[in-house]
Amino acid sequence: MKEPARILVVGGGYVGMYTALRLQRKLKPELARGEVEIVVVTPEPYMTYQPFLPEAAAGSISPRHVVVPLRRVLGRCKIVIGQAKAVDHAKRTATVATLATVEEGTGPIEMTYDELVIAPGSISRTLPIPGLADYGIGFKTVEEAIGLRNHVIEQMDIASSTRDPAIRDAALTFVFVGGGYAGVEALAELEDMARYTARYYHNVKAEDLKWILVEAAGRILPEVGEAMGKYAIRELRARNIDVRLETRLDSCEGRVAVLSDGTRFPTRTVVWTAGVRPAPLLAATDLPLNERGRLKCTAQLTVAGVEHAWAAGDAAAVPDVTSDQSGAECAPNAQHAVRQTKVLAENIVASLRGEPFKEYAHKYVGSVASLGLHKGVAHVYGRKLKGYPAWLMHRAYHLSRVPTFNRKARVLAEWTLSGLFKREIVSLGSLEHPRAEFELAAGGRRHGIGDGGGPGKSPQNGLEKGPKGGSQGGPGDS
Repeated sequence: MKEPARILVVGGGYVGMYTALRLQRKLKPELARGEVEIVVVTPEPYMTYQPFLPEAAAGSISPRHVVVPLRRVLGRCKIVIGQAKAVDHAKRTATVATLATVEEGTGPIEMTYDELVIAPGSISRTLPIPGLADYGIGFKTVEEAIGLRNHVIEQMDIASSTRDPAIRDAALTFVFVGGGYAGVEALAELEDMARYTARYYHNVKAEDLKWILVEAAGRILPEVGEAMGKYAIRELRARNIDVRLETRLDSCEGRVAVLSDGTRFPTRTVVWTAGVRPAPLLAATDLPLNERGRLKCTAQLTVAGVEHAWAAGDAAAVPDVTSDQSGAECAPNAQHAVRQTKVLAENIVASLRGEPFKEYAHKYVGSVASLGLHKGVAHVYGRKLKGYPAWLMHRAYHLSRVPTFNRKARVLAEWTLSGLFKREIVSLGSLEHPRAEFELAAGGRRHGIGDGGGPGKSPQNGLEKGPKGGSQGGPGDS
């Protein structure tokens, strides 16, 4: 009996999940006959809808509704929880470390394939800034978002109970590095949440909290246009948020953030959201890369000069055929990534059936960004919106884009309930160390209290994770 053609999808993010979802629909007859097999290799059993991370951090959305379980939506695919370490496309093999191989200690396995979709996404780009690895907090995963929420509330608890003014000042100072979507939306949502939370503390007022946004470029949120970016700065500064443009973080050693303008802020919170870089896997392949380390691709979403290899999203440098500029590439954002998967899936099916390929063409229509509850900016189809209309458009757009009706209904229900009832202000930092109480009872050392720990200190599941944080370039870096 002939072996089924194996389509290996590396990555379970936007591109990986949507491509596999569309493939299992379009190849339903082939899957039923056993002629095709779709295998998805991903470090996590879920896809994270990252635009909802700021609202999850603020408590507007439950963390479990920010993620989409892959096994539920990809019922006809084989899900392998693991991490691709290398790809030898000449031999049609991928080296994969799974949870089982880690436990067995046997080392990674080699997985063969006929068609390869390489979509590992991106990781945060960091710089060798003193203290960043020790004290920096990333904002790219749902675990980091919830950890940051817990951390902010815990700092308010510290400030409320200490008699040392230096400790209090450091606890109530929050530094965010990066003026792109992640940094601005995370800061705005958390500032909103912390300002509301302060009313429940007898000795911490909203004006006691100090929020600083550090951006290396001369503007923030470039995707929404210069005018809306300036409005966003005015809106943030009106809330006593210190926005520092053309400024870099030089150090955060000893819990002191030192900026390039000479300012020093004692702080227990440095959130790094300043850019991304391609996943390390790309450098461990025999596929062609551009100068930024992304895969060279064609408008058909094939890897340039290579057969049976495909890519889209953050990992792919895809020509923008709608641009008038020579050599222009599609921006590595979710708007392009989700749309690219439709063409990508159709072309893979065409490849299996011997049909011609299609080109990906989509003109960028604009962007929306939230600045906290009932506040936002938008630049869509040439129209500029701000305040409540922009915030409403932000929610409507992302509600329409979050995968599955199940998630849409749950998110909408949570938004409705949050509008009717008061915010939740509970910190569940103990979730990061679920065994801490038992370890203490058994004579071990307690995590969290007295250990100086913070978000991201809990052990991982044995698979290596990429570094957290981002670059210190302008918000357009990728």
